[in-house]
Amino acid sequence: MLRIFDIIFSFTVIMLTSPLMLLAAILVRTKFGSPIIFKQDRAGLNGEVFQIYKFRSMTDERDAAGNLLPDEKRLTKFGRFLRATSIDELPGFLNVLWGDMSVVGPRPQHASFLEFYSKRQMMRHYVKPGITGWAQVNGRNSIGWDDRFELDVWYVENKSFWLDMKIIFLTMVIVLRREGISAAGHATMPEFRGSQLTVPQND
Repeated sequence: MLRIFDIIFSFTVIMLTSPLMLLAAILVRTKFGSPIIFKQDRAGLNGEVFQIYKFRSMTDERDAAGNLLPDEKRLTKFGRFLRATSIDELPGFLNVLWGDMSVVGPRPQHASFLEFYSKRQMMRHYVKPGITGWAQVNGRNSIGWDDRFELDVWYVENKSFWLDMKIIFLTMVIVLRREGISAAGHATMPEFRGSQLTVPQND
């Protein structure tokens, strides 16, 4: 997507949703405490690592040994609402303004996934990652990693401004319908450790 469009679109979204983001920040602080923003290393263009920003949607509850409880135990009703409405993703538009991400592109995954991608799957890093993408409007978290990454590669091979416009429109429809939020049996998606081999993760 054109950089100028990314800047204009993300700036507009931030301005229009700033009251909502302020309210979300206050509620996150009240319900979860600090920090308000969840930060995590993700792989971007050409596999370069950057920090993604999202509103925190989980507690930091731990077991007797000090280990974080599973995602489904820490994801509260309020956290599920943030994810279902995609309000938790709004701080990501700052990543777009700063140039780490685009409005449309393959969703940035955890940096640790890089060593497990096949050569074809690595093609998803030929473009900047996006707030939304082709995989997000074709199943989101309800489809497996292999299918999801194949959709990402298809996007890279067929990238165009008009395809991006279509994805943005479909994203708005999906957000309103709250579709594909979680994978079966997980709070979001299982962690990727190579094709057909997955274990639970934090997203």
